[in-house]
Amino acid sequence: MQKVGTTRTLATDTDGEGRVTSRVRRTVLPGGLRIITEEMAGVRSASVGVFVGVGSRDESDSLHGCSHFLEHLLFKGTAERSALDLSISLDEVGGEVNAFTAKEYTCFHARVLDDDLPLAIDVLGDMLTSSLITTADVDAEREVILDEIAMHDDDPDDVVHNLLAGLAWGEKSPLGRPIAGTEESIAAMRRDQVLRFYRRHYRPHRMVVAAAGSLSHADVVRRVRAAFSRRGFLDVESPEPTRRRLTRQPIRGGQAAVRRPFEQVNVVLAHEAIARGDHRRFALGVLNTALGGGTSSRLFQEVRERRGLAYSVYSFASHYADSGLLGVAVGCLPNRLDDVLTVVRAELAHVAEAGIDADELARGQGQLRGGLVLGLEDSASRMSRLGKSELMQEPLLAIDEVLARIDAVTLEQVADVAGDVLRRPELLAVVGP
Repeated sequence: MQKVGTTRTLATDTDGEGRVTSRVRRTVLPGGLRIITEEMAGVRSASVGVFVGVGSRDESDSLHGCSHFLEHLLFKGTAERSALDLSISLDEVGGEVNAFTAKEYTCFHARVLDDDLPLAIDVLGDMLTSSLITTADVDAEREVILDEIAMHDDDPDDVVHNLLAGLAWGEKSPLGRPIAGTEESIAAMRRDQVLRFYRRHYRPHRMVVAAAGSLSHADVVRRVRAAFSRRGFLDVESPEPTRRRLTRQPIRGGQAAVRRPFEQVNVVLAHEAIARGDHRRFALGVLNTALGGGTSSRLFQEVRERRGLAYSVYSFASHYADSGLLGVAVGCLPNRLDDVLTVVRAELAHVAEAGIDADELARGQGQLRGGLVLGLEDSASRMSRLGKSELMQEPLLAIDEVLARIDAVTLEQVADVAGDVLRRPELLAVVGP
């Protein structure tokens, strides 16, 4: 692990004339809190996020939904700021603050004018080190989360993807369960359980503070140290960042359906793919784009344009520490479901056997390159890239290196990963009337 207090430069990007356009630096504070920043030229905004290495897959059965519950509660007030104070602090400077919970991490983030970055850092530091988590707040927020669960239960896209996750990894397994929990688990959650979860997982060595935009790395480090020193938060030994224990079983395939009075049938057909750190992820990215990544993609052209079987059809790839999925999602009328499945399965079988052609390779690479560069034009996207890479302990590639790896993908590499993934057992989730 990098020595506490030292700063390293991890990556530098330049323009066509050799001028530095961004520089990534990393510092480790006492307690193991990692800070990673990217100084971007020519912008007036800055984004900061705190990435915490705990998500829904880290919860026991009795704590199902606790990560998401806690995410809500950290906005309810500290010893220094009430819930209203937290809301006002960034609203009055035109900033944005929010949070989300994923299966493997939780993120609290803010985007502000560069002059207001010190305020954003202080607010996030206050929330994450000094939240009160009172019984009254737990009881009040419980009702909000139950309403959120009901809202997701009314969204066919959410329902079908939750159904797919349960089918893939098991409805009772941490990776297969809904992130927000269930009505039963949230109704039973007690304040003392949430508080213990908070104190156990929200420790400096499990956190990364990432910032990008118009900023100075040294200034960010100084302000993060001050903001996160509340209540002696950094006054602990600095262990190595912990890696998650992985106990997932291989996906065996299967089918599941849920009846709902929707007008459309929502269907996802998927196969187990590759884990986040697999070197084949660039080839899989090209394959995913060629299959269903845009209006010129194979599935969009075959399912919608040529046959008119569905309005919405797309493919997706998801990655976790030990697994992943490559899937196709379609919304269609109930009487067209059989035809849709026949066409999608035929296309996937053809790609598994023969791969994609040179034109599809070029389009897929072009879409990935364009999506990457355009997506990283703003400070929030850069911040997110930094934080996730550091939290997952993955090598941070310079953007030029990522582009080079996309360009280096060959037809043979795409054919190899397609032949592997698309011959694995099929998962089929269907939600509709």
